[in-house]
Amino acid sequence: MRLRILASARRDLDEGYGFYESQEQGVGDYFLASVRADIESLRLSAGIHPIKHRDYHRMLCRVFPFAVFYTKTADEVIIHAVLDCRREPDWIRHHLQG
Repeated sequence: MRLRILASARRDLDEGYGFYESQEQGVGDYFLASVRADIESLRLSAGIHPIKHRDYHRMLCRVFPFAVFYTKTADEVIIHAVLDCRREPDWIRHHLQG
């Protein structure tokens, strides 16, 4: 199954990287590696995660308090957002709509 990470999700990853890297050097790299491994797992598990908003599945990340929001077609998983679960639910819904 093919994975496609949209520019919006790449921006989310950059923001998460910046946050964790500002906390301690090297943690941003660990954040990216961890979340990318979670995203890679979607090649096998896409579609099993609950739909939480419109048609977006939500996969919770294993290490960091983030969620990957994605859609699935017959041959592709499209990553729309990678968001911090500590955000207000209304902010998350607005981000996904925008």
